[in-house]
Amino acid sequence: MYIRVILSLLFIATFYTYAVAASDLNSSDAAVGIEDEFDDEFDDEFEEYSEISDPLEGFNRSMTTFNDKLFDVVLEPVVFKGYRAIVSKPVRSSISNFYSNLYYPVSFVNNLLQLKFKEASDETIRFIVNTTFGIGGLFDPARNGLGIEPSVEDFGQTLGHYGVGSGFAIVLPLFGPTNVRDLGGSFVDFYIDPIFFVNLREYNIAQNQYEGWGAVTYKQLNRFSLYDQEYKSMRKDALDLYPYLRDSYELYRDRQIEE
Repeated sequence: MYIRVILSLLFIATFYTYAVAASDLNSSDAAVGIEDEFDDEFDDEFEEYSEISDPLEGFNRSMTTFNDKLFDVVLEPVVFKGYRAIVSKPVRSSISNFYSNLYYPVSFVNNLLQLKFKEASDETIRFIVNTTFGIGGLFDPARNGLGIEPSVEDFGQTLGHYGVGSGFAIVLPLFGPTNVRDLGGSFVDFYIDPIFFVNLREYNIAQNQYEGWGAVTYKQLNRFSLYDQEYKSMRKDALDLYPYLRDSYELYRDRQIEE
C-alpha cells in the first residue's frame, strides 16, 4: 500500500515538468504562437518537433490520458488543495529551496562534465552560502544577496551537450513525458543525488530506500504546489494535449541544453 501511495504521488513530477515548460514558453516570443492556436507562429515554433521519433504514440497517448484523469480525480482535489490549505506558500518556497540546495552534487558533477567550470564554481559557492547563511538551504542568500544564479544541470543535459539525440518520446505512467536520453540520464543522476538511498555511499540523506522515495515524492508534491495553475492553463490552450505536452517538453529540454 505504501508503495502505491508513493507511485501515485510521484505523478506530481509529470505536471511540475509541464508547469516549468509552460512558464518558459509563456515568457518568450514563442508565447505568441501558443496563446493563439490558429496563429502561424505556433506552427513555426513547433515545426522542428513534428518529426520527433514517436513509435510508441498509441501507448503515449493512453498514458497522457491516464495521467490527466488521475490529476483531475485524485491529485488536484485530494492532495494539492489539502496541502496548499495546510502549508503556506512562503513555507513551501523554503522547502523547495532546501531540496534545490541538496541537488548541488548533481549540478556540480554535470557542470564539470560539460566543462562549465565557472558554473561548477558558482554552484559550490551557492551551496556553501545557502547551507550556512541560508539555514540549511531554506533561503537563497546566494541569489538574493550575492546575485549568484543557479546553474542546474542533469546527465540528460550533459548527453545533449555532447550531441546525443533525444531518441524517441516516452510518456511514463505517473511520471509523464520524457525521452530515451533523459530517461537514461536520470538513472545516472539517481546515484549522485543525496535524497535517494544508495548503498555504500557516505552522503545519503535517507537511511533506506523507502525514506528516499518518500523524500522524492514530497519534493515533487511541494514543488508542484507552487505551480498550481500552469498545467491547467497549458491543458486549456492545447488543441491536442499529447503532442502539445510532448513538443513543449522537447522545446524546454533543448533550451536547457543550449544554455
